[in-house]
Amino acid sequence: MAVLAVWVGKIVLMALRLGGRSGNALPGLIVEKLFPRYLPRALARLPHGVVVVSGTNGKTTTTKMLAAALAQKFTVLTNDTGSNFVRGAITATVDASSWTGRLRADVAVFELDEAHAVRFVEVVAPQRVLLLNVMRDQLDRFGEIDTTARLLRTVAQAATVAVALNRDDPRIAAIGTDLGTPNRLGAEVVWFGVAPALRGLFPTDEELYSGAQPDPGSAGPVQAQLRDWGAGGATIALSPGDAATDPDASVDTIALRAGGAHNAQNAAAAAAIAATFDLAPDLIFAGLRAVEPAFGRGQSFTIDGRTVALHLVKNPAGFRQSLRAVEGEAPDEVVIAINDDYADGRDVSWLWDVDFAAHLPGTGTDSSGPAVRTTGVRAADMAVRLRYDDVPVADIQPALALAVDAAIAAAPAAGRVLVFATYTAMWSLHEHLVDAAAASDGDGPKEATR
Repeated sequence: MAVLAVWVGKIVLMALRLGGRSGNALPGLIVEKLFPRYLPRALARLPHGVVVVSGTNGKTTTTKMLAAALAQKFTVLTNDTGSNFVRGAITATVDASSWTGRLRADVAVFELDEAHAVRFVEVVAPQRVLLLNVMRDQLDRFGEIDTTARLLRTVAQAATVAVALNRDDPRIAAIGTDLGTPNRLGAEVVWFGVAPALRGLFPTDEELYSGAQPDPGSAGPVQAQLRDWGAGGATIALSPGDAATDPDASVDTIALRAGGAHNAQNAAAAAAIAATFDLAPDLIFAGLRAVEPAFGRGQSFTIDGRTVALHLVKNPAGFRQSLRAVEGEAPDEVVIAINDDYADGRDVSWLWDVDFAAHLPGTGTDSSGPAVRTTGVRAADMAVRLRYDDVPVADIQPALALAVDAAIAAAPAAGRVLVFATYTAMWSLHEHLVDAAAASDGDGPKEATR
């Protein structure tokens, strides 16, 4: 049966690729319907089991970081393209299997949407779980934030070897307190966090809305700490005791290719769970150093001499972190692409919780700031939102490709364009940018694309 499932999945995947489609959900969906026991049976053969990575923000990049660290010693199966439903994990498993059904991997690292992570652990017991954060995200799907926290608690309870938790997020920290050490299945609880001086860079949900800084409570000492972050890179400390105070902690400064403070925090998270394997710190650091930006998360393309960077945005906290790129990279053009398909979240009211005035100052054609354009299904709504923050909009163009092409044409030679896009808009624009980069100078994305 496993062989038949693999054949069905591979044939569907090949058909999609031959047809020029890049989706990863359909093969897994078909295999899931026809062979519901395929995934647990296939993954049961992995000698080092499965790691589940979940949380509101940072799943895709952290999954890629963790996979790169583990790849220093193991053969890793992962779904690092962002297809984070159970069907995405099935497609990745089918793709990594031979036509005889043999899975060529030692360990699997799967990014999973919070709700689908619960579905996943109902059929596959993960050895390890890494939980990043809980933010308000897609309220039409998840409901209130405490609902998301309850989903993640269920996932953590399923781990059999280790659970890595964010000490600086009060809802994640509360999960650790509820689990106890070890959890009911004997899994060790380990913590990651950032140095106190860096806390202001990583506001919790409460801090975003009220400014209050909650106490993490009884969360234990961190085994992985982001000690510093800046132009030199991310300084990460690892220790089996307390990485914040241990004089013998393993410390390295890593010039991350995936930029931004949020990715420095993601690197600490990946290091925390990687350290629960038989993996030396220098191998973990080497893996983190090699990671390229994940699909659509800060990837850069060269088109007609201009640099175009594509950033996924899907909730207030993530958008605020991405907008910091405007300050650090001084773009000439900014494009904000907002769709409201199911994968994006139907409710776009979250855009009103993003402080655009703080990150897009001095904008407009008569100022020193970048010109701002809106596009996508909700291009007009995005323009209205910017108007309330007194951010001028140079153009409202619902057609995604036309809006980005106009921004590229308007940017000066060797200029820079930043594109912020919701999920479905990101997929469409990624394909367009790949083609445009190849057509302009034969120069594809600067970063790995798939």
